[in-house]
Amino acid sequence: MKHVIIGFFVILLAESGRLEAHAFLKDAHPAVGSTVQTPPNEVQIRFTEKIEPTLSRIQVFDASGKEVDKRDVHLDHFDGALLHVSLPRLGAGTYKVLWRVVSIDTHVTNGDFTFRCSRRCSSLLAP
Repeated sequence: MKHVIIGFFVILLAESGRLEAHAFLKDAHPAVGSTVQTPPNEVQIRFTEKIEPTLSRIQVFDASGKEVDKRDVHLDHFDGALLHVSLPRLGAGTYKVLWRVVSIDTHVTNGDFTFRCSRRCSSLLAP
């Protein structure tokens, strides 16, 4: 009986830990703080748990503070923890990515990171 009670509490603690989870940035493309040689056509952010896409967003800003993404944030078709936003052809410079997500358990998290397009990005803009 003692083992049953201990087992019950172990399961209860494990479940409550999952309920208190939040969706944090797991990885991103372009990578956090990276310098890219080729302009990316989108920003992808993978989170530590599934998110609610209709309540979540990614925004990308250039160095002047102008939003440059295409405002088409969408959840990946195969991965409920992967969010995408499309980008136009970016020139050289530093870009700031702001994100705010609501996990499927309704917890809100947010953050930001930067990435840089090298001078080579601008040379690739020419036809």
